[in-house]
Amino acid sequence: MAVMRSVMYIPGNNPKMVAKAPEIPADIITFDLEDAVPPAEKEAARQIVRENLEYGATGGAQVFVRLNNWETGLTNDDLEAIVWPGLHGVTLAKTGCAADVQRLEWKLEELEMRRGIPVGTVKISMLLETAKGIANAEECCLASKRNVNAIFGAVDYCRDMRVKITNEAVEQQYGRSKVGVACRAAGIVAIDAPFVDYANIPAFEKNVAEGKQMGYEGRMIIHPGQVEPSNRLYAPDPADVKWAQDVVKVFEEEGLAKGKAAVSLNGKMVDTPVYLNAKDILASQAEIDAKNAGK
Repeated sequence: MAVMRSVMYIPGNNPKMVAKAPEIPADIITFDLEDAVPPAEKEAARQIVRENLEYGATGGAQVFVRLNNWETGLTNDDLEAIVWPGLHGVTLAKTGCAADVQRLEWKLEELEMRRGIPVGTVKISMLLETAKGIANAEECCLASKRNVNAIFGAVDYCRDMRVKITNEAVEQQYGRSKVGVACRAAGIVAIDAPFVDYANIPAFEKNVAEGKQMGYEGRMIIHPGQVEPSNRLYAPDPADVKWAQDVVKVFEEEGLAKGKAAVSLNGKMVDTPVYLNAKDILASQAEIDAKNAGK
């Protein structure tokens, strides 16, 4: 699975910002056709994004586009404009139920077949950002084989719940936790909500650490200054990589090779779950190393 530590959003109607996309070291660049674009500029934004799909990937990032949700009546026009070679995926705003995802899957297949793109090329990301979307998080995440991640949309979720959004994020705990679990159950990546106090990097880093404990593996980014800490913090810590290497070595040499289900490392038990956790850490680091080598 591709690395998704940082998902940078760029307004699709801003040619200058779109032109800077390849300079941003995010893992995913998402051109936005939804909230960042006023209604009168939707068509112009589609054209700007369409013209920059392949260009946007020249910095090494995957290119996604955030679509207006089905209830707006704009989704089909968005898709007709932007499903062309160079597009890696689409993000459906305000995903509410499995039918929303399945309808998107059908339309993507139709467009891929019509335009000579291998079926299954365009992946699906979901923004779960309403009470309905959170309530149906599991079914949304399991709705399509194209699904690669789900993003917890805290701002819209809090608005829908009629609560104030805070840096402490107490009001987000239920939705945030549920999206993390739903993603893990579906085998896709959980992307955490944008941190709106974007200049407060210490608070951002603290919030990232909390989200990682809920299973989040990446972040929706709204300011370039958040990209570096996001990439750094969602990568395995060097100390954790060293620990994982030691765990794998001792478990394979002293455990598996000798028919033992548990061994000891520095006075602590290492059994199969610990071993598998260590393997996951090393796999994550290998994916990041491969991405960096490909730049």
